[in-house]
Amino acid sequence: MQADAMKDMLANFNDPSHVAQYTKGPARFMPGYADVQRMAAVLLRERAPADAHVLVLGAGGGMELKVFAEAHPGWTFEGVDPAGEMLKLAGRTLGKNASRVDLREGYIEDASEGPFDAAACLLTLHFLARGERVRTAAEIRRRLKSGAPFVAAHSSFPQDAETRPQWLSRYAAFAIASGADPEMAEKARAGVAAHLDLLSPEEDEAVLREAGFRDVTPFYAAFTWRGWVAYA
Repeated sequence: MQADAMKDMLANFNDPSHVAQYTKGPARFMPGYADVQRMAAVLLRERAPADAHVLVLGAGGGMELKVFAEAHPGWTFEGVDPAGEMLKLAGRTLGKNASRVDLREGYIEDASEGPFDAAACLLTLHFLARGERVRTAAEIRRRLKSGAPFVAAHSSFPQDAETRPQWLSRYAAFAIASGADPEMAEKARAGVAAHLDLLSPEEDEAVLREAGFRDVTPFYAAFTWRGWVAYA
């Protein structure tokens, strides 16, 4: 992502009026959004203990934190996000579970050293250029115990010049079919097309392997979205 585009994105996520509408957005753009969160909780639980300490990168909004916390009452969390307003929303979303979560404003380098029993990064890595994705994923990996699970899900689809525009159009069309304002959906499509350094699913899997993860396995695919589970 270009530096100016990153600044614009952070400005939006720190705008209280934008943040107030955030919780409506992901489910309109990502097929099965709530199910992805539930699947992530299931995949993490396969190897995480009942008293796991879990790292969530891109935790603003708190929606996946809430799902994880309600599904596994013995877990505690560290949630990291660069947007302070989004972290405030996360605190509100978590409600009574907020006491189990340490919310930190920043990037992966602002996370504690762990070691964590599990980690998740949902709807976040697609904001990063390839090299920064590798670095970020490697820093997540470094903070995990050996064999700990990591779940990632984000925008990932074929990037060849012929089919990329069609997939971007489908991205917007699904949002409109899910109730999004057409003008807003088109603006989102144009922003993604212009500013995000998206990768194909094959490249995204390669990023996780380069970062040191093993047994990288896809668990979710829907239109322009993919999800993987991998192990430290």
